[in-house]
Amino acid sequence: MQLLVLILKKIEFQAEIMKELAEAGIKGGTVLEGTGMAKSLASMEDVPIVGMLRHILSDKENEICKVMMFVLQDEQVMLTRTTIKKIIGDFNAPNTGIMFSIPITYVEGLGE
Repeated sequence: MQLLVLILKKIEFQAEIMKELAEAGIKGGTVLEGTGMAKSLASMEDVPIVGMLRHILSDKENEICKVMMFVLQDEQVMLTRTTIKKIIGDFNAPNTGIMFSIPITYVEGLGE
């Protein structure tokens, strides 16, 4: 089993991703709201950031991201990745997101 994590900066794709994954038979994902490091730093008063840079970092468009997590069987990982990439496109484009998976050695509560 693997945990696939998608940190989605283009949050407008969230609903489409969930719909397409459900249609592909992937279920049981969790979505959390996140804030990037740059946004967090911009809101800290004791961090020495030049005023203009602070304004750029605190831009509303960069404020939130969605952290999507899926516990998957190994054979579901490639389908999930392919489905997400079909919707999002190239992850190398700026402000797209990050996707990665890590092995799971223990899981409980999947209802299987």
